[in-house]
Amino acid sequence: MAGSATAVRDAIKEELTTYLAEQRGYLTSIASELVPVCDALETYLLEGGKRLRPLFAFAGHLSAGSTPDRAAIRAMASLELLQACALIHDDLMDGSDTRRGKPAIHRHFENLHRQGSMAGLAEQFGEAAAVLLGDLALVWSDHMLHNSDISHSSLIAALRIHDEMRIELMAGQYLDVREAGEREHSVERSLRIARYKSGKYTIERPLHLGAVIARPTASEHSELLIVLSAYGLPLGEAFQLRDDMLGIFGDPKETGKPAGDDLREGKRTVLMAMTMEKATNSARTELATHLGNPNLSPEKIESLRALIVETGAVDDVEKLIDRLGEESTAAAHSAAINDSARPLLLALAETAIRRSY
Repeated sequence: MAGSATAVRDAIKEELTTYLAEQRGYLTSIASELVPVCDALETYLLEGGKRLRPLFAFAGHLSAGSTPDRAAIRAMASLELLQACALIHDDLMDGSDTRRGKPAIHRHFENLHRQGSMAGLAEQFGEAAAVLLGDLALVWSDHMLHNSDISHSSLIAALRIHDEMRIELMAGQYLDVREAGEREHSVERSLRIARYKSGKYTIERPLHLGAVIARPTASEHSELLIVLSAYGLPLGEAFQLRDDMLGIFGDPKETGKPAGDDLREGKRTVLMAMTMEKATNSARTELATHLGNPNLSPEKIESLRALIVETGAVDDVEKLIDRLGEESTAAAHSAAINDSARPLLLALAETAIRRSY
C-alpha cells in the first residue's frame, strides 16, 4: 500500500466498516434494542475523524522498514476504537454538549430517551449509556486487535505496548479530572497531563505499536523505539497544546465545538496555567470568576480571550509548540528511521501542530 495519508485513512475506514458490520450482526442478534448502540458507534467512528493514531502506527511500521499488510492495518484500526472510548468518556466527564458538530454521546442518548417518552430521568439514561458505549468501544479495541490475524509474535509484542498505552491514558484522564479540584494552576502539572492524557496515546505509543508489529523483537530500549519516542513525545505535547489553543480560540466550524468551549468548562490547560502566572491581580481575578461558567456569553468569551492574549501566554505557548515541533522533526531525520517513513512522519508532524483556528 502507498504510504500517503489519504490511502491509509481509506484502508483504516474500510477495516472499521467491516468490523462494525460484524459487531452489528452480533449485537442485534442479542436484542433489537441494541440497534441505537450500533447506529451511534458507527456514526461516531465512520463519519469524521483524522485517523491520526492509526496513521502514526502506520508510520511506525514503515520506520521499522516494513510495509503494512491488511492484517497490520486491521490491528492499527483498533486504535480508533480506543480513541472513541476516550472521547465518549471525556465528553461525559467534561459535560460537553457536542463532538464534531453533533451531540455528544451522552446527549444523543438523553435525546433518544426523551423522544421515546421513556420512564425515568433522560439525563441519567444518557450518562449511563455513554459509560457503557465507551466501555464497549474499549472492549472492541481489544477484540479487533486480537482478531486482526497478525502473527502470534507480533500480537504479543503489540499487546505489551497496547496495555501500557491504556494504563497511561487512564492515568492521564484521572489526573485531568483531579486537576479541576486544585486551588492553583500549575504549568508543570498541566504539561504532565498533556503528555499522558493525549500525547503518549496519540503519537508515541501508536508509533511503537506499528513498529513492534513489524519488528516483534524490538524492545523499549531498542534504538528504533527510543528514536520514535524522541519524535513522538514532543510532538504529542505540541499536539495537545494546539488542542488547548483551539479550545479557546478555535473556529466552531473547524473544531466541532462551541466557541470558547474550554472557558465554559474551566479546563486547566497549559495555556491557562501560563495565563494565570503572567496575569495582573485584577486580570487573574476576572478570569477565576468566570472560568467554568457554562453560561458565558459570546461577549464575555471575547473579553476573556483578550485578557489571555494580553498576558503574552498565547505567544509563549506558540513558541513552546514551535520548539517541540523542532525537536520532533530533528528526531525524524535519525538514521534509525527507515527512509520510507520520513516523508509521512514529517507530514504528520505538520498536521498535528499546524491546525488552523
